[in-house]
Amino acid sequence: MRKIDETLAAWESSLSKSVDIGGLFSRNPVAHKWKAPFRSLSLRETVSWRTHDLLVQSLLLYDSGHLLGSRILLRSAFETVAVLIYLNQLTRKVLTGNLSFQQFSDTTSKLLLGSRDGSTSHQAINIITVIENCDKRYPGIKALYGALSESSHPNYEGASIGYSVIDKEKFVTSFSNRWASMYKANHIGSMELCITTFYHEYNEEWTDAFEKLESWVSENDDKLEVIKDRV
Repeated sequence: MRKIDETLAAWESSLSKSVDIGGLFSRNPVAHKWKAPFRSLSLRETVSWRTHDLLVQSLLLYDSGHLLGSRILLRSAFETVAVLIYLNQLTRKVLTGNLSFQQFSDTTSKLLLGSRDGSTSHQAINIITVIENCDKRYPGIKALYGALSESSHPNYEGASIGYSVIDKEKFVTSFSNRWASMYKANHIGSMELCITTFYHEYNEEWTDAFEKLESWVSENDDKLEVIKDRV
């Protein structure tokens, strides 16, 4: 079995099945009377489920020789991981005083409940905004996302390069599906990069930031009570 198959199988077995609100209150009753920490935890787990699902399907298409669909799903996986990175960045900003808890609470609502079609009362945050912020922590993620996006759209690469070759000497354009020849060699490596980034943000960065957020909320509870109708 390939390493990536083992990794995805282990990831599936570790997916969180529920969030116990009672357990959160037992852990820290002051911090968890506020909604934002719960939304952070819920968002973390939905990101885990979605990223895993996208990568499993991307690998299935890769193994079937369908590289275009595989790249489109990988693009979605990276932007999903970017949401977790962005959440962790926002949490750190609260801890350093560069973002108010009210703003943090509002943004967690948008990240977890945002929509573009009006199906919820929260407007979704533009994914490009998220990606641009993530690029500050992981330089190059914006460029990688952009490259995957070129494959996803019917523009020069997504249409012309993906399906045709021009012989400029003979003035002949030949058509074929070129995605495997262009990207098969590097696809698994890109998937592994996505997984590594996710694991770091999920297991280390989020855990550390979340524990510090709990302490911060407890220490600032009196101040937060003053604005509780807005948080």
